[in-house]
Amino acid sequence: MAANDYQPTRLLALARRVLATEAAAISALSDRLGDDFLRAIQLVLGCHGRVVVSGIGKSGHIARKIASTLASTGTPAFFVHPAEAVHGDLGMVTRDDVFVALSNSGESAELLAIVPLLKRQGARLIAITGNPDSSLGQHADAHLDAGVDAEACPLGLAPTASTSAALAMGDALALALLDARGFSAEDFARSHPGGALGRRLLTHVRDVMRQGKEIPRVPLEATLAEAVLEMSGKGLGLTVVVDASGAAAGIFTDGDLRRSLDKISDLRTARVDALMTRSPRRIGPDRLAVEAVETMEMGRPVMALLVVDDDGKLVGVLHMHDLIKAGVL
Repeated sequence: MAANDYQPTRLLALARRVLATEAAAISALSDRLGDDFLRAIQLVLGCHGRVVVSGIGKSGHIARKIASTLASTGTPAFFVHPAEAVHGDLGMVTRDDVFVALSNSGESAELLAIVPLLKRQGARLIAITGNPDSSLGQHADAHLDAGVDAEACPLGLAPTASTSAALAMGDALALALLDARGFSAEDFARSHPGGALGRRLLTHVRDVMRQGKEIPRVPLEATLAEAVLEMSGKGLGLTVVVDASGAAAGIFTDGDLRRSLDKISDLRTARVDALMTRSPRRIGPDRLAVEAVETMEMGRPVMALLVVDDDGKLVGVLHMHDLIKAGVL
């Protein structure tokens, strides 16, 4: 388009029509969900193999995304390109699998070439098309109607509303299966260990806590000077005060130091046990790191927790900075 043809008002209006057309296409799918949709769910739930998703062209891109969504929400799935399938990749499909074929017309030659082979092998077929009477729709064990009245493309050529509808139908299938399987947020995190949710739900206190020689600690009889020296050396702005058995008797922090300065007559002889916080917040090493965040933030927020075992013995210290570094926050 030439620069002098640039018309912002017209282009914004066109963009809004595109969004409205695609939104209407997706909304219309709701009334078509019925027995075939439930049959598709039953086919997948009864599948002893994998869900194989396939499509050509733009439908192929949508098929890849649907396969990915299924796999990440509890339904093992993968994508097979139909052109590659007829040249050997069909060997990936077994009689225990469910094959999901995407084609807006329902007449894609590459997919139709596969159908007889799938039927002969015993795999079940779910078709997502825009035409229930198409060849693919007629051969399917379950047909999901993703037809649209019109594409959002002003030329009526580029697949737009039809691909959006097919993607939404695939999402509806995947998430209905998620619910039917009782798939939880923890299950989702296990398949996304590198993501933020995985870090939040799979990270335990013991994974990020300071332990061993990293723990700043002084005995009950330590002087204030000794406690400050330990705090400075370990760089956490605190030290744990332990009794003779190794159990945590309290905690002494930078804040405790500031609050006690006007109460101390002699910095050299003052004892830390007279200035420490005697009931610091604690957490077990096997608790989730996100639970530690909640414990830190309840009431008056604190920056650190003592980590103790079932016998109350100190096994670690958890600082807010450790949680930030681990990506839990």
